[in-house]
Amino acid sequence: MTDLKIIGSEEWCVFESLGIPAIKARVDSGAKTSSIQATNIKVVNRGAQEWVKFEVNPLQENRSITIPCEAKLVDRRMVKSSSGISEERLVVKTSVVMGDEKFDIELTLANRDTMEFRMLLGREAIIDRFVVNPAVSFQVQSFSEEEINQKYAPYYKEKSGLKIALLASNPQLYSNKRIIEAAEARGHEIVFLNVELAYMKLDAHSPEIRYRGGNILKEFDAVIPRIKPSVTFYGCALIRQFNNLGVYCQNSAEAISQSRDKLFASQLFSKNDIHIPITGFAKSPMDTKDLIKMVNGAPLIIKLLESTQGKGVVLAETNKAAESVINAFKSVNTNILVQEFIKEANGQDIRCFVINGKVVASMQRQAEKGEFRANIHQGGKASIIKITSEERKLAQKAAKVLNLAVAGVDIIRSNKGPLLLEVNSSPGLEGIENATGKDLANAMIMAIERKLRFHK
Repeated sequence: MTDLKIIGSEEWCVFESLGIPAIKARVDSGAKTSSIQATNIKVVNRGAQEWVKFEVNPLQENRSITIPCEAKLVDRRMVKSSSGISEERLVVKTSVVMGDEKFDIELTLANRDTMEFRMLLGREAIIDRFVVNPAVSFQVQSFSEEEINQKYAPYYKEKSGLKIALLASNPQLYSNKRIIEAAEARGHEIVFLNVELAYMKLDAHSPEIRYRGGNILKEFDAVIPRIKPSVTFYGCALIRQFNNLGVYCQNSAEAISQSRDKLFASQLFSKNDIHIPITGFAKSPMDTKDLIKMVNGAPLIIKLLESTQGKGVVLAETNKAAESVINAFKSVNTNILVQEFIKEANGQDIRCFVINGKVVASMQRQAEKGEFRANIHQGGKASIIKITSEERKLAQKAAKVLNLAVAGVDIIRSNKGPLLLEVNSSPGLEGIENATGKDLANAMIMAIERKLRFHK
């Protein structure tokens, strides 16, 4: 035991035969097998021997570096993930260098995009070689950030910009045209993809996304989802598939789904101490009167659960009218929310545009005379506004709770303070860019560059 070297809870590994100059590994003696992040996995036959071709993004949060690898296939194993789900994983054998030690190691190929480390070093690799001291790190070799940058300098793709997909439905919309303009202005290649013309192949070894006539979509660095409500389910399935292929999606499928489900979103806001107008939800028409009473009676707002741009939102000015509208919706099995009406807002609300946790622009929307909805699509007029620190914190927290990188957060001023109305995962750019003079499309592209650590 005296000859065993001490390693820490995290160490740098070098895979010369795979062409990986350095990859940071989490050392976990509780895990039997070691694993490495791998995508686009394909098994190929070379005579009687099976080999595996795969790609590795060795640096966390930097998908612009992709290293093609190949190694001998030695096994197929059922492995139970940390979430308790068993799945088949391919096992390859290769040599690894850790400090002065060079030895063979078996690696399972796994999607570790959601993990903190691109590699896990299990006990089979370290037994009889190392002793783990979890209180320290990088005991056998340590690389500075400058050294890592030098090692990976030859691996940066030779291109002037990123390749970005805009996943939406209408290329002629102002917001979509602006995003395309902004991406091209920054030297990136951007492709418009119609959600409904893309389709996918689900397969453990070679998943794909194809487009209109069989063209395989590949080598995208990022996807900007602008999914209209009517295709939320399918659009989110595509986003998950892109994510499985290692493509950065600016808003995740889970975040979009949560934001579109107004009931679930309202429950998340209440749970996280985010103040919203008093909201009621019920299934049975027998409870309609109490539901109305619960939100302080008429006038009140009735919303379809999947309403957007002010559509599917009704103001009931009397209890009797509210009862009639609620029961009419329930009679056709349509889910609705009932919400207190904030009279003192006087037809005004505030739209905050949040990117990566920061409010980058704010506008006030004023409803037309005789109209209670301030949405631009309903004729609302936009003007620039200076929001309070309380309103800023509310907008940031709401986007964070839904885990949205880009969000339009709607706030209303009440006698009780600012209240959250809703959060939009595909906020429009026209009204707020024109009102504030800010280039939000450019800000969205720059946010992707920062996330992928892209430098011109």
